[in-house]
Amino acid sequence: MIYDKLPVVFLSVMASEKKGTTNYVIASYILDHPDRVKDLGIRELAELCHVGTGSVSRFCREIGLRDFVELKELLHATGGSFDPGFQGGSTAGRITNYRDKVTQSIDLTAASLSRQKLTALCRDLNTYKKTAAFGLLKAETAAISLQSDLWLMGKQIDTSVSYDQQLSYIRQSGRDCLILIFSYTGSYFDYQKENIFHPGEKNNLPRIWMIAGTSRPFPAYVSDVLEFQSPLDQASHPYQLLYIAGLIARGYAALSGF
Repeated sequence: MIYDKLPVVFLSVMASEKKGTTNYVIASYILDHPDRVKDLGIRELAELCHVGTGSVSRFCREIGLRDFVELKELLHATGGSFDPGFQGGSTAGRITNYRDKVTQSIDLTAASLSRQKLTALCRDLNTYKKTAAFGLLKAETAAISLQSDLWLMGKQIDTSVSYDQQLSYIRQSGRDCLILIFSYTGSYFDYQKENIFHPGEKNNLPRIWMIAGTSRPFPAYVSDVLEFQSPLDQASHPYQLLYIAGLIARGYAALSGF
């Protein structure tokens, strides 16, 4: 995975919560001081954030964690770093290098994308009235891009920046709903330790399309997968997904007679 669970969860809180709210303050402090928070107890963190311990416990539950203990586990397990790519000191060199990487990744997408699968996805989009598109962090930009394009054609779809709100939407959806998941590494559901659906719900599940740059096993409730080849690097993300979102919009336009 390009991102660990902690930035996925916390940055989605920062993007979806109003600045100054309790959850925003707690998430902001933890992201600013991850190493310090690793060694703090819940009471110490609460004091530093000027909130009560109950607020910290509630924050953990609301972002999809069991408790403060799981939060500490995430802090100790989180790693990763930014890949700057071109190491030269020239601005022109960085511009050229980054352009080449992005262009190559788009060319790779175009060459590897299944035309049949893309057409099938667009047909589903044209058929289902209730539709949502989701993604995590950079991948959510593809969902928002698709939402914007479809709105211009008179089709409204749902989306949300918050990962917790996305999962809640998916859980509450039935067989009349189409859900598109933009997931660069295909790891969208890996951040959940439990099946998001109850076993008894198997006859009333939404139709879920996973749009991913890797071939890997997906949960049984993923209905179909639109795969493409990808270098799975930071330079190519999210441009490959944005390109596919544009292709989906244009496929929908062709099928709907827009």
